[in-house]
Amino acid sequence: MKHLTPLTLLACGSFNPITNMHMRLFELARDHLHQTGKYRVIGGIISPVNDDYGKQGLAAAKHRVAMAQLALETSDWIRVDPWESEQRQWSETVVVLRHHYKELLKSHHIKELPGENNWPIEKAAGASFASSLTVVPELKLLCGADVLKTFQTPNLWKEEHILEIVGKFGLVCISRVGNSPSQFISQSALLSRYQHNIHLVREWIHNEISATNIRHALRKGQSVKYLVPDSVISYIKQHNIYTEETERRNEGDLLQPLKRYCSVVSPLND
Repeated sequence: MKHLTPLTLLACGSFNPITNMHMRLFELARDHLHQTGKYRVIGGIISPVNDDYGKQGLAAAKHRVAMAQLALETSDWIRVDPWESEQRQWSETVVVLRHHYKELLKSHHIKELPGENNWPIEKAAGASFASSLTVVPELKLLCGADVLKTFQTPNLWKEEHILEIVGKFGLVCISRVGNSPSQFISQSALLSRYQHNIHLVREWIHNEISATNIRHALRKGQSVKYLVPDSVISYIKQHNIYTEETERRNEGDLLQPLKRYCSVVSPLND
């Protein structure tokens, strides 16, 4: 096991609410990475987005964090981290990755390099860290394959952030039936360049659970049992989280990245 790279998976998102599918993504990703024979997955982190993100129907972060904590009580390797949700404003995904990578290095007693981002963009194994280390830990972003498509949406991402996410950290993308992540990669020169750092994992059981549909069912008084953990269902009922009124929260607002990058054009299509 000493030759395997220790790896932590980070999932950023609304988790509004967390569903069984969200947790299933971690299990699929871990199985895939272990089967490569290169990695030893040592942990998973769920990072609920800040309230400032501006997405319609977004429940308060305190509730989304609490529901995720309840859902993960049975997991011995995935945890919730409230850091992102506790910031004064919305944080870009790359900022969240940097934060958790610094924490990962600290936990392995690795001293960071001086510089803007603390490690070189083309990461050579062990070259930038303590020479006594055999293996350097990695942090990869866990997401649905549809995130690759959003990279092409003008003003939603900054191109330099995509470069850092894909080039320095790497992605583990879970694809569903109907998605064509390979096409998203082939259409982008940047993604094609770093496709070796993008792990595509196929969901082998059809799983169409969506948090949007869960909220819709709850507002209609329909059962969502076996779609989300019972503890989360109880919490939602206790705090009356998802109603017609809460679904109108942030209605008509632009997402924070669109507000922040409205003057930036960064299409990745060639």
